Amino acid sequence: MAESRWIRINCDMGEGFGRWKMGPDEELMRVVNAANIACGFHAGDPSTMVRTVRLAKKHNVRVGAHPGMPDLLGFGRRRMDIAPDDMYALVLYQVGALAGILKAEGVPLNHVKPHGELYFYIQRDAAIRDAVLRAVRTFDVPIYGLPTEQMTEACQRIGLKLIPEFYPDIDYNEQGELVPVAESVPATPTLITERIRLFADTGKAKTKSGNLVDIPVSTQGFSICIHSDLPGALENATAARQAVYQIKNEGNLNALALRSSCK
Repeated sequence: MAESRWIRINCDMGEGFGRWKMGPDEELMRVVNAANIACGFHAGDPSTMVRTVRLAKKHNVRVGAHPGMPDLLGFGRRRMDIAPDDMYALVLYQVGALAGILKAEGVPLNHVKPHGELYFYIQRDAAIRDAVLRAVRTFDVPIYGLPTEQMTEACQRIGLKLIPEFYPDIDYNEQGELVPVAESVPATPTLITERIRLFADTGKAKTKSGNLVDIPVSTQGFSICIHSDLPGALENATAARQAVYQIKNEGNLNALALRSSCK
């Protein structure tokens, strides 16, 4: 029997550095299914990574690696030109560091999700996309990403499972692509709820100009991403969780794999 359709919530975490904290990780762990933990290049450091892994373990939250561009000052959201071979090594290095910490803590690596500019770089550059996907394949886990035609084809060719994502806290453009955080309308819990319900019902997202665009989603479900560094992150994550429960109760999905069933 095929697996029932599911919706899960993932969140970027461990994005502080040293004594500087970013995001309410302790509170967010109570409402999400998966934590994408920064690996030290755009944010995070060894001690922060260990603490965040232990926090996820405490709350039975799945852990994924969140590699980014080597850009602490710009939080991994600035464009950089990097050779494919170097990008392959950068992703191996970051995911490998988290994998070592996870092994020490007795927690499995669940997935890999690129951060910020790296997420966009993969979409627009075929050589970078292949380099990142080959690095991720080393760890035998899925990658979270936008299920665009080129991304889907590359994952199938390389032999990597793609977990499709929907973003309710940033905007989409007229081509169904993500708009950078800095150019998006600030999200509110009400907007989060509206976007999730629209997407779950129709597979569409509303653009900044008010048009509806199709966002391809696997028939088996998708993961909702919430950014922990945006204002109101906890309120947004809570609204997302409530929206998923409402959809379940109204019978719009056959089944939803939430905390009680996906861990």
